Amino acid sequence: MTFFGDTVLCIGAHPDDIELGCGALISDIVSQTRVICVTFSDNQKNPSLQNLVEEHKASMKILGVNPENTFLHEFITRRFQAVRQEILEVMIELKNQYHPEVVLVHTAQDIHQDHQTITQEALRAFRGTTLLGFDVLRSSYGFFPDFLVEVSEDGVKRKIRALKAYKTYADKYYLDENIIHATAIRHGALAERRFAEGFDILRIVGQFGSNIL
Repeated sequence: MTFFGDTVLCIGAHPDDIELGCGALISDIVSQTRVICVTFSDNQKNPSLQNLVEEHKASMKILGVNPENTFLHEFITRRFQAVRQEILEVMIELKNQYHPEVVLVHTAQDIHQDHQTITQEALRAFRGTTLLGFDVLRSSYGFFPDFLVEVSEDGVKRKIRALKAYKTYADKYYLDENIIHATAIRHGALAERRFAEGFDILRIVGQFGSNIL
């Protein structure tokens, strides 16, 4: 299946979530369509994470995302449920401003409380819009990709480079390049392609068409 959107909106709870979930796809499509990346927490309440903002900017730059299309909010990590309405309102503003055809967000199988809130509010905000859920490895249980998107080897390499921009997280097992590479191969095998990124289907809005007269 070939799909396209004039605008693809990527939403993550924390710095590195978007890159982990769909960094290779972003890298592959950023020259073909408008990619908007919105992260809801900058994690700046934690004194050991003070470099994350600059690392996030560097990571997005490696993927090729226009800085004008990269947004980092200041919601407090692990407190998203308490400000659910404010998060919903931000998403509604994004919908009204950018009118995305495709929204990429956390998988419904993610057990992190912030990730769950982001996905639940995205389902409310983007009614009538295709939503696909990405996996960030460390907090998903029962995730199995039922929507597989072929990505290039170059895209996978840029994803790995982008994640290496997070020096703060250098010791995290889920940022290990071997794991990232192996996951792309595994999803590729499921799709009978060399590399792929995997999503679960939260909502598909489609229109069947044919060029046959």
